[in-house]
Amino acid sequence: MLERILPGASHLQNIHPLLVHFPIAFLYGAALLYFLASISASDGLKWAALWMLMLGALGAAAAVASGLYAAPGLMVSVSVRHELLRNHKHLMVAASAVTGVLTVWALATRPMPARGRYLFLAGLIAVMGLIAAGADIGGEMVYGYNAGGSACPQPIEFGK
Repeated sequence: MLERILPGASHLQNIHPLLVHFPIAFLYGAALLYFLASISASDGLKWAALWMLMLGALGAAAAVASGLYAAPGLMVSVSVRHELLRNHKHLMVAASAVTGVLTVWALATRPMPARGRYLFLAGLIAVMGLIAAGADIGGEMVYGYNAGGSACPQPIEFGK
């Protein structure tokens, strides 16, 4: 059934690649909206940012859970597992942990902390940096070492 709906997904070793892009988009969007809200003092932007932060935190939890579940069965060499997968996991778990702290803080002070606002915004920058570093390693594993996909797929020939 999934093969008919998402034919490309049938080549995946696990669902992790289907989940990882949602938290990236939501958390970067939340950071942008929180920064704009801090400049403009717009309540609407603050609430939109909080919703994006919450959705990003939920997405990050799903992405980390699927990644931890998939990691033992990932078909990569021991050196890729040791040098790349381990670092990717540590960065993304750290990003998710910081996201969780920021989300709880934002929920407690709805929609945005007034006291410690600059520390909160710095936390968002830290999350973006952790995500960027972890995603870079994830991309290297996927595109450099075919982690998570079918081994050596054949090129598609168009026009035949």
